[in-house]
Amino acid sequence: MSSLVSRSALHARKRALAKTLCYRVLMVAITVLVAWVVVGDVSDAVNIGLVANVVKTITYYGYERLWDHVAWGFAETA
Repeated sequence: MSSLVSRSALHARKRALAKTLCYRVLMVAITVLVAWVVVGDVSDAVNIGLVANVVKTITYYGYERLWDHVAWGFAETA
């Protein structure tokens, strides 16, 4: 059985970044679609989607990295 905490720090950062970017691409599309339905203008919807998601991307990455430093929930290795 492999350890639950076997990831290197560099691997953890790369994984967090990859997860963040993939998730945010999906969220940009959803935000633009919802904004377009609400405001009725594609240009405004794209601007809303991009600005909101840049802020959310940075926030999520920081949040994910913070949790990499929390030991709670990991099994101790013996």
